[in-house]
Amino acid sequence: MGVLAAQGLRYCFGAFMEPWEQEFTASRSMVSAISFVSFIVFALSQPVIGKLIDKHGVKRIFVYSIVLLGVTTILTYFSQNIWQLLILYGVISSLGFGGASGVTATIAVTKWFHKKQGFALGLVEAGFGAGQMVMVSSSLFLINAFGWKSTVLLLGGFLLLIVFPLLAIFLKSDPAEMGIKALGAAGTAEKQQQDSMETKETQPILKKGYLFHRGFWFLIIPFFICGFTTTGLMDTHLIPFAQACGFSVAVTGTAVSLLAAFNTGGTIVAGILADRFDNRKMIAWIYFFRGMTIVFLVIFLTSAKWLGFFIENPWLLFVFSISFGIVDFAVVAPTVKLLAGYFRGSSLGVVTGFLYMSHQLGSAIGSFLPGVFFDRAGSYTSSLVTAAILLMLAAIVSACLPKQTPQREAKAA
Repeated sequence: MGVLAAQGLRYCFGAFMEPWEQEFTASRSMVSAISFVSFIVFALSQPVIGKLIDKHGVKRIFVYSIVLLGVTTILTYFSQNIWQLLILYGVISSLGFGGASGVTATIAVTKWFHKKQGFALGLVEAGFGAGQMVMVSSSLFLINAFGWKSTVLLLGGFLLLIVFPLLAIFLKSDPAEMGIKALGAAGTAEKQQQDSMETKETQPILKKGYLFHRGFWFLIIPFFICGFTTTGLMDTHLIPFAQACGFSVAVTGTAVSLLAAFNTGGTIVAGILADRFDNRKMIAWIYFFRGMTIVFLVIFLTSAKWLGFFIENPWLLFVFSISFGIVDFAVVAPTVKLLAGYFRGSSLGVVTGFLYMSHQLGSAIGSFLPGVFFDRAGSYTSSLVTAAILLMLAAIVSACLPKQTPQREAKAA
């Protein structure tokens, strides 16, 4: 619920781009700069959030983040200038997004699930897709019906009046708080003591050695590209892209909903498969297929004739939304499973923070540059071509990931 609401709100940015351009007489690159700053703040917060969670627990960080998001979302109603929006959304809200992010959710899953982690991660990431499906499409129609100012009041009120109380009452940081064990946890005290001793024994190596582990960088680089192509490019600019092509609000909303719906399903399936198959191969194939979906879109931008055919047949946009949605967040579960296999112990929060930081840095660039290129060329063609090339590179790097090694070998790998 918390992930759905917080990250669903973040994905609403694309729905507000055109209204904000008109409200503040701003160019697309100026509005995209807000998204750029937001992702940078989000990215830099991730290792810090990981440390804070290690110290204070999931619940406290998550609940405070939801409150911050609700308040700042309502305050955007009073923005009179683009710089005020930049501070409220680009900086303050982004700290809330960082605290209610994949890092928080991922650490919660690793604490609650020792078995079926891939499936659990898939369900959590599906919350991102569900949030995108529900909140982005709803925001589009609310903005069209009531305007963007009324919409931010409704979104902020939803976070403060519904999401916050539910998390404050029901969310627990650790299964021990309820007197139970994590799913698949060791059944005997001796086994738990042995695992604890192994973790303590390997902590110093992990803390000093993860920067020299090949798996760390071969996950970081593709995850950067993942951020560039998903939350950066598509989740920010798909709505403006469809609007620039001339598609109606109904068609655009349907395209976004389809992408989110199949994103949800694809993420759950990927989580199930991550528990059964080689995650290195899975990641490589997901990046490759995602690149091919963008190539499909680029084909229709190569000439005026093909573009006209694309606009006259909205179902082609739906085909893209479905195919891209299937592999949108599908890479997260196998990536996090590999990371958890490479690195365990108290440093997991920090390493996970760096992983998600790379994703948000990619998202920052992927959200900003397409706006700049659009202002210069009037199209998204160059941005889409760049994304397709980068995804092929991500597929190659992922295919070269090392096999998982025992914890004590992490430094030498």
